[in-house]
Order: sequence, then C-alpha cells, then structure tokens
Amino acid sequence: MNEEIKIIEVANLRKEFQGTVALANVSFEVKRGEIVGLLGANGAGKTTLIHILLGLLTQTTGTVKILGLDILKHRIEILQRCNFSSAYIRLPYNLTVWENLMVFARLYNVPDAKMRIEELIELFEVAHLRKKLTSFLSSGEQTRVNLCKAMLNKPELLLLDEPTASLDPDISDKVRKMIRQVQDTQGMTILYTSHNMRDIEELCDRVFFLHKGAVLAQGTPQMILEQFSQTSLEDVFINIARGGNVQIGAES
Repeated sequence: MNEEIKIIEVANLRKEFQGTVALANVSFEVKRGEIVGLLGANGAGKTTLIHILLGLLTQTTGTVKILGLDILKHRIEILQRCNFSSAYIRLPYNLTVWENLMVFARLYNVPDAKMRIEELIELFEVAHLRKKLTSFLSSGEQTRVNLCKAMLNKPELLLLDEPTASLDPDISDKVRKMIRQVQDTQGMTILYTSHNMRDIEELCDRVFFLHKGAVLAQGTPQMILEQFSQTSLEDVFINIARGGNVQIGAES
C-alpha cells in the first residue's frame, strides 16, 4: 500500500438540514488500497456522508476530495472512476441480468464489455442467471449481481452499503471472500458500511464510528477494541448505540 496516496480526504465536514445537524466537523482519510469500515447506529449520519461522497448532497461547510479532486468541482470525473453498491437499491426488474449489466457497462464506457461481464458473473457465481429477469432473483443473487455492476469499470474507489444485509451466513461468507479476492487482485480502495461486525472484522483494515453525526473513534479493529475495553466490535457497537455520551476506555 502506498501510504502517500489518499483516495478520500474529508475535512471539517458539516451538513445541516433546516437547522438539524446531520454531520458535525467530520474529518477522515482513506488511503489507496485500504478497506475502511464506516460504522454507526441508524441515524448516526452514515447515509448522509455516503450521499455527500457521491455528490448527491452538498455539504454545508467543509471539504471533500476524492482521488485528489474536489467533489463539488469534478463530480462527473470522479464518479467515472468510482462505483457504488447497496443492498437497498435494486436494478431494473424488467431486464435480464445480462441486459442490466450491459446497460451499465455502456454507461461506464467499459472496454470489451462482454468479456468483462463474463469475467464478473463467473467470479460471483451468477453466470447461470444471465437470462433471468432481475425481478425473479433471490436476495443473495441480487446482491451478487449488484456487485458485478459495481465492479464493471474496475473502480479505483468502491462504496459498499451493507452488501451482506439480509443474506444467510453461507452467502455472506461467499460475498466477503469474493470482495476480498477482487480487492487483492485489483488493489481497489473500499469504503464499507455494515451492521454485520463479522464483515468488518474479516475485511477492514481500519474502521471509524459515527455517533450523532461526529466521528467518535477511528483506528484498526484492534485499536478500537482496546480504546473501548471490549473483546468484540459488536459490543463496541452496542455500547456506542446505547451509551449516549460514550466514554472511551470505560468499563462496560
């Protein structure tokens, strides 16, 4: 990993909605090749932050640079080099798996699109579904097809929003291994949100916790456990979600 190359640089980020503060003075960096977990209870500000990184929302104050470029000035250029997948966003139901992937391949100007699609549907074990309408896919199948879509353009930065949500343990394990395999071979940078702490423990180099719109703690998973005097990230998550003004290092 080249520690000098920063893929995401967020400084003093604040977002208000009609007087309500969703993000307050958020600052963090993600370096090239890292998988970084973005954690926090519902309402902590994760979705707002992701939407700002994608240019779907504009921050009230603060700066966001992705791939060294200001998101407010270079959104299209940035998004051409990034991609996004969410368990809560579905591909068009009236198209087959192959048709969906071909549409997105054309949108991203993917060279040798047919070859790239074949490569990904084999990797994510959905090649047998190529002619199936997306509306008839199971949750696990939809997740894997969405990941195929998200990796079509070999993104330098991949934003993953709870990719294993609602999946059974077997499929979740497969998805984690596939994500790690792609990341290892392509060296992409991944920002990963999840409520599944096993995802975070197995995949993430570093994590940071959002709590009430602010970064409460950040570091390697082991550093987080030591800061909160806990033995699992799930216990840390529960303490943060329930604790209000959490005291780092306090006994549970």
